[in-house]
Amino acid sequence: MRVRYEFRFDDNRVLDYIIETEREDKSMHSEPPAEWTELKNCQCSNCPLKKDAERYCPAALDMQKIVADFRSEPAFQKVEVTVFTKERNYHKRTGLEEALRSLMGLVMATSHCPILGELRPMAIHHMPFSNGEEFILRSVSIYLVQQYFKFRDGEKPDWELKGLVERNRRLQLVNQALWQRIHSACDGDSNLKALLSFFSLASSVTFSLETQLQKLRKSFESGEWVAPL
Repeated sequence: MRVRYEFRFDDNRVLDYIIETEREDKSMHSEPPAEWTELKNCQCSNCPLKKDAERYCPAALDMQKIVADFRSEPAFQKVEVTVFTKERNYHKRTGLEEALRSLMGLVMATSHCPILGELRPMAIHHMPFSNGEEFILRSVSIYLVQQYFKFRDGEKPDWELKGLVERNRRLQLVNQALWQRIHSACDGDSNLKALLSFFSLASSVTFSLETQLQKLRKSFESGEWVAPL
């Protein structure tokens, strides 16, 4: 699936980004890699890649252009963002922080990072500008569908969501390292706040999944149906 993000600023600037959610090439862009994208620079503590085999961090390479474009932009400014997909378009006037969180989350989930790659199903079914409740619902729903297919294939499913919590623990370590990488390349705060916002969503799965699910429970409980008069 191809997703296009269009940012329109109040000063009439326009920035476009096209993301292929199932791309085979390892990098989205052809710019010379910046120093901060090297694997040895703030490498994630749980990174399975080896520095002697991979020179650059796949996720950092994919985010390099976005980081460069927004490196001096303040997070509080408002932008008009339109997201184009094959099925439908989305439009929102929002703070740059939220818009970047949505874009960067999609880019990270489509990267060739072995850990972030676990989020690829969410990228394929991308929902721009999702809030915390929607993130929890989508994370849990997609994970349970994966467990159902495991069950159908004769494997042991994880209905208790233990694997989902563990997955997000791994993601937190990646988010922290990426934040450190990008910090060295930014003058403004938009990229940093976008990553911190994404980090908080992942944390909600790790530290308070049961609490978050209880908040959703009422919307899934059937009340007594009353026939209309």
